[in-house]
Amino acid sequence: MWDYSEKVIDHYRHPRNVGVIEDADAVGTAGSIVCGDQLKIYLKIKDGIVTDAKFQTFGCGSAVASSSMLTEMIIGKPVEEVKKITNKDIVDQLGGLPPEKMHCSVMGYEALEDAFKNYKSEGYVDLDDLKKEPKEKMICTCFQVTDKVILDAIKTNGLKTVEEVTNYTKAGGGCGRCKGEIQKILDDYYSGKTEDKKDEKMTPTQWVLKVNNIIEHQISPELVKDGGDIELVDIKDKDIYVKLKGMCSGCKNSTMTLKVFVENTLKNALGDDINVIEVK
Repeated sequence: MWDYSEKVIDHYRHPRNVGVIEDADAVGTAGSIVCGDQLKIYLKIKDGIVTDAKFQTFGCGSAVASSSMLTEMIIGKPVEEVKKITNKDIVDQLGGLPPEKMHCSVMGYEALEDAFKNYKSEGYVDLDDLKKEPKEKMICTCFQVTDKVILDAIKTNGLKTVEEVTNYTKAGGGCGRCKGEIQKILDDYYSGKTEDKKDEKMTPTQWVLKVNNIIEHQISPELVKDGGDIELVDIKDKDIYVKLKGMCSGCKNSTMTLKVFVENTLKNALGDDINVIEVK
């Protein structure tokens, strides 16, 4: 059970500045609904001052609290001062977050950073420029899933099979005619033919979410079979700190230890430079 500060609980139960600013001067997003959490932040800016801020989030209580606190921190502040805010500042204002929930504060920071990418020094957003995005191809007509959604799911969660893509996006779960195209997206991605290369640098939020998803969907189910458990304690770049309990069915009748099983699974999905550190 995680311990939350009174401020976190207050902002979760009574979030401030929830909603949309229709004529926003800057809009930023972070995260992805596909991988669990997503945040969108809207800013009104006048004479270099953030005069209003609102947010919408799809995520856990820590994501709501972090987003709510962030909006309170930036309203009334000069843009240049707001740009210097980090996820650590958000956590400090909340009175701390559990290590497993730090990615929520990072998501707030990234959404703010994304918003300022769209903000012009003249004080407006060029909506025509924002609409100039690559056209997405509809892959699954049964569930209206595009190639971008599928590729993002593969990239973020380390998906390797059509069945896994279906589990995450529903694509291929209807008539099944699109399974060939889904397989091609998988093949192109892992052969490096797509623009989103397998080893492309991810944002801190994407990295944490990807590790979380692999642990939740690939590692934890194996441990549960034998009464085991795994707790993600912290992530520092390629070093992943975990608490382990029990064993896994894949370790039976072999010399593989639980730590080796976890490390091999993460390396297979994330790369050979992953280092798993067991915390007692």
